[in-house]
Amino acid sequence: MSRIQCSRCLRPQSHCLCPLIPSLDSRTRVLLLQHPSEVSHALNTARLAVLGLKNAELVVGEVFEELPALLNQPGYQARLLFPADEALPLQVYAATDEPLLLVVPDGTWRKARKMLHLNPLLAALPRVTLAEGAVSRYRLRKAPGPGALSTVEAIVQALETLEEPTTFEPLLKPFEALIEGQIAAMGEEIYQRNHGPK
Repeated sequence: MSRIQCSRCLRPQSHCLCPLIPSLDSRTRVLLLQHPSEVSHALNTARLAVLGLKNAELVVGEVFEELPALLNQPGYQARLLFPADEALPLQVYAATDEPLLLVVPDGTWRKARKMLHLNPLLAALPRVTLAEGAVSRYRLRKAPGPGALSTVEAIVQALETLEEPTTFEPLLKPFEALIEGQIAAMGEEIYQRNHGPK
């Protein structure tokens, strides 16, 4: 028998995160392009980000036929949040008059690269990066390298850079509750054995 699920946050009703999800305004528009394999992931942080931001949209797929329309938002300049040698730090855009349409691929690094490969228009966007040295609060997954953040953490850091002094920290409340719930479900001993300090 399956558990009753919240139709909004897609969590089991007994672990619904909706009371923790804020409703935040942002000058920046966030477009999340989510790989289909992430949709049913227990820690779907892209969905949490979109639920908590009024000026955000989530589109699921690998090939995005509607990409030209999604990227052509009047009054916004589109930038892809993805590392590259020619990527500019987001701080460059903090003082500009025209707000950004921040395009964020959501998937493993390998799947995100595949999405770029399958969508040349996406791959051709000018790229931006986050400041180096951020430490993830995602204690359930070993980061592939320094500065590797979950999708919601990357969005919070990006928005706080672009819209300083506004804080987007409330977006992380449901994320942290989700992690605490996962740790509680697996038990402290298993958590320490698999994810604790080595």
